[in-house]
Amino acid sequence: MKSLRWFTVCAFALSLAPSLALADDTSLAASVQHRVQDGLLKPLAAFQSRFSRGRPPPHESRVRVLSPTTTSDSAGRPFVAFAVDVNYGSQWQENDIVGCAYPKSGLLFVKIGDAYRPASFLLGKVSDAVPGVCTAAPSS
Repeated sequence: MKSLRWFTVCAFALSLAPSLALADDTSLAASVQHRVQDGLLKPLAAFQSRFSRGRPPPHESRVRVLSPTTTSDSAGRPFVAFAVDVNYGSQWQENDIVGCAYPKSGLLFVKIGDAYRPASFLLGKVSDAVPGVCTAAPSS
């Protein structure tokens, strides 16, 4: 009985880990979509609904993975670009949020102007731009 409980605790803890599976392109895209949904869109919808003067949450949103494979940044860390499209009722607005996900760490970044910031920036957390993230390393 104790080993079943230990297995359940370990399985639960692993399910909370932010890392994304890199088994193949399909699971990579699904993992990134899931991570963006859980790590950005759900908290953003809760954040937007609490403040009535801000922009209302969209009726629907969808995550698009822009590349089926990872790209490496200048530090050699693999990332995957994504875009979030929103629907406020009549039509979809593409690229409402653009960013990237780092599969190994689970970190999410969003593009604000010409710079990338941690996704928590959209949730009201003050954060500076992070140089070098979400930008493909020059090919040699």
